[in-house]
Amino acid sequence: MERILHDLRLSETITPFGVGAIVDVLGESLIAPDTSWWDRKSAPEISCERLRARMRAGVLRQAPAHSGRAAKETAHLLYWRFPAWRFCERCTKLSQLTGRNKGRWTNRCECGGTLVPMRYVAVCEKGSHIQDIPWFKWAHRGNDAGVTETVRFCRAYKELKFIRSSQRGEGLGSLRIHCNGCRRSRPLSELTGGESLHRDGIRCEGAQPWEEPKPGNICDHRLSAVQRGATSNYIAEHLSALDIPEERPQSAEKADQIRNHVYFEKVVSDNGGPQAELVAGWIADELGVSANDVLNLAAGSDDSTEAPLLDLKDGEWAAFLKKLEGGRDHSAGDFVVDGWKVPADSAWPPALTSRLISVGQVRRVREVRALRGFRRHNAEADFIPSDLGPDRKRKPVYPAIEMFGEGIFLQFDEDRVSEWESLPEVRARAGILMNRRNSSPWAHRLDVPEPRFIALHTIAHLLIRRLAFASGYSSASLQERIYAHSDRPDRTAGILIYTAAGDAQGTLGGLVRLGEPDKILPLLLAALSDADVCSNDPVCIESDRQGSSQLNLSACHGCALVSETSCETANRLLDRQLVLGGGNVAGFLDHVLDQARRRTGV
Repeated sequence: MERILHDLRLSETITPFGVGAIVDVLGESLIAPDTSWWDRKSAPEISCERLRARMRAGVLRQAPAHSGRAAKETAHLLYWRFPAWRFCERCTKLSQLTGRNKGRWTNRCECGGTLVPMRYVAVCEKGSHIQDIPWFKWAHRGNDAGVTETVRFCRAYKELKFIRSSQRGEGLGSLRIHCNGCRRSRPLSELTGGESLHRDGIRCEGAQPWEEPKPGNICDHRLSAVQRGATSNYIAEHLSALDIPEERPQSAEKADQIRNHVYFEKVVSDNGGPQAELVAGWIADELGVSANDVLNLAAGSDDSTEAPLLDLKDGEWAAFLKKLEGGRDHSAGDFVVDGWKVPADSAWPPALTSRLISVGQVRRVREVRALRGFRRHNAEADFIPSDLGPDRKRKPVYPAIEMFGEGIFLQFDEDRVSEWESLPEVRARAGILMNRRNSSPWAHRLDVPEPRFIALHTIAHLLIRRLAFASGYSSASLQERIYAHSDRPDRTAGILIYTAAGDAQGTLGGLVRLGEPDKILPLLLAALSDADVCSNDPVCIESDRQGSSQLNLSACHGCALVSETSCETANRLLDRQLVLGGGNVAGFLDHVLDQARRRTGV
């Protein structure tokens, strides 16, 4: 084992250098094995019951860490050298083995030159596996003219070289794998075709580089040759939760009241008959609910399987609402929120104050992020969990990190949101993204792009871009959390913009202070003004197919996109028209800028 002294941030062990990711360290190309290889004694467990319960009851562990200078006994992470094939920058010889010099590992060739990792690796198109390209086998395939059939029986395994031929111009055609034993030479331009490895008889081994290939476990999917630094080689899936007091949603409390009613058993026993409808009406009148709610609960139709993230957000939404009702928060702990109502006075546009009803200054919040696993090649490939250990009886271990920070929470009026999103032109506009999401084989993992989600999601992006100028944090340091779903038992309409750091003391307060009444409303107006005219208009505002997989409408880098790490949906499901209006579509915050400009005379 070779020890390489290189420090990583704890957050980098989740993304972008988490389990299964290729990492370039000091000229070496390494890959992180799954958590079954971790030394659990040096990996402390992180407590977050809300998140752990949503991840198959696994164990959340932080990567081994240390302070000060590293020594032999210092806690460390294990990485695997990948790709194993390297070439010498001096003599261009290809090799797979790392040599020893006086008992110590060395990354140098016999000639003294440094070994450089090969730039291409093989990725399974559907199984999310990755492996070395067998360069000796590949170099002796193909149909080069003038090469005899005896080439197929070459045994010069140590005579491969990675050469560049200036006579063949630039590009991959000038880079060749050459065998000094049989004089066979093959350009890398023959490697990058979609069927190239399959035609050469190179098959997927059905394993990750740190796993031992299992006999008979050959993957049936085809391999594709890609550059080892390609972003598609590692598509991480992580889940985060705010460490808050788990509050019961109002719908759950109402359901308990219905179940505990003295006449509820009569509704259940009548099994949907006429007496059940009559008694359900009595219960509904007494408890202030609808008769359908009582009948559905009696029929058991309220039981549903919820997505983990939406399930987490339901509890968070209930906790935020309780904090907003309490005003100034004098509590201690890791969830401190000061709530205040938006003043409905003449100083601010009524179109804004009638929709934005409450603001929460999140003075302290603890967030726990965990890596569930990853995919390779594309989002449709098989999911690989973070723990691939052979012992299936023990609980899986997920890499996790706890972060402390601050933020701003905005609550919008549910009645206004529901009234706006019921407009036919609004639903038709959102239906464009809905159809594209439904037709995509992978986009179902994104949130449902109903009108309220698209509008509030876009507002969050506009506000992040504006806060980056005033808060002292870069836009990449700010995160969003969108609570905008009408298909939940308790409808949600709000956004949280926050920042978090790995230090136990959290952040410095530059963001939460902007949640004060005299600061957040001008910032929101400035954000809307920034988005009113995009540098790419009129192309942007008239567009209905932008972004990855055309999952954005009127939104581009000039107006609404932020860092992908800040966005829950990787800069998808955005549209300025559903915020500010445009064409025949009424925006959720339509007329806000007009009213603000009339008041200021601009």
